[in-house]
Amino acid sequence: MGILTVNAGSSRLHLVMVDGDRAGDRCDLSDPSEGAADIVREFVRGRPVPDAVAHRLVHGGELVRRPMIVDDRLRAGLDEVAALAPLHVPPALALLDTLRELLPAVPHVVCPDTAFHADLPAHAATFPLPAEWRERWGLRRYGFHGLSYAYAAERAADLLGHPVGELQMVLAHLGGGASVCAVRNGRSVDTSMGFTPLDGVPMSTRSGAVDPGLLLWLLDGRLAREELSDGLYHRSGLLGLSGGRSGDTRELVGDPALDVFTHRVRREIAAAATSLDRLDAVVFTGEIGWDQPEVRQAICAGLGLLGVCPPITGNRESDGPISAAEAKIAVLVVEPREELQLAREAGAVTGR
Repeated sequence: MGILTVNAGSSRLHLVMVDGDRAGDRCDLSDPSEGAADIVREFVRGRPVPDAVAHRLVHGGELVRRPMIVDDRLRAGLDEVAALAPLHVPPALALLDTLRELLPAVPHVVCPDTAFHADLPAHAATFPLPAEWRERWGLRRYGFHGLSYAYAAERAADLLGHPVGELQMVLAHLGGGASVCAVRNGRSVDTSMGFTPLDGVPMSTRSGAVDPGLLLWLLDGRLAREELSDGLYHRSGLLGLSGGRSGDTRELVGDPALDVFTHRVRREIAAAATSLDRLDAVVFTGEIGWDQPEVRQAICAGLGLLGVCPPITGNRESDGPISAAEAKIAVLVVEPREELQLAREAGAVTGR
């Protein structure tokens, strides 16, 4: 029957039936806040019962460090991590509850984006904060987009004709949310997002990293906490940089907002490369990484110091290199296929 994958992102909902490595029936919703539960019910009732349901969980905190089958005890604990990713986890948990009610006899597996980064080296995961804070609240770099990185790293290795365990790459997941990750021998060794998915490069409406002193200054009688949170999550990033014009990179070609975005991505790629012994490839994935050559061109144009040359081709119809055949460092694009990674991880846990 296959595995039903549920991917509730910050701006989209994807439901996909996966059988092996083949994606079948799917439903895509651009605004998951509008009638998502009803759409899920309709999707499920019109199809055979799946063997399992795989749910993307953006932040698992210390509670979920690997894919896990959900029981009532685990479900109760998940409410405690919801505040760590307020754009992602609450809607995902609402759909988890809906689907557990609709499919009570089917195993439901939560697959955390943080799992790919769970074994980050201590020097990359540790924040320079008071030890008592770190110990009391589990303050560390978690990293995100792990499902995307796990799939893209394996796919890039296949395209390069080498085992993933022999490669050292920097991957950039660029979409409504965006981050960069250094992968050595198939494992994450550094990443741009931190304790929450608000860190790192600017995103569609999220700020990315800003000076914490600036935030303290704003909280000192200038903005209420709620105003600051709303601004950082919903009115910053590309939307804020463009003066409210758009958070969509396709609508910002030629806008200075896109220059800030590509500069910050270049900076993070260069920083991530220092966590590797060498650089074999730069891999772009995510909706923007896969589908916008202007962004890839601008990013690579500033990576000459790493030996990266600008791409020679625009968009491809399939995964593969966009760099010259003789390029010392390959530049590849990989279509985001988180549904396949979700199905693989749920299948591994359930034996299906």
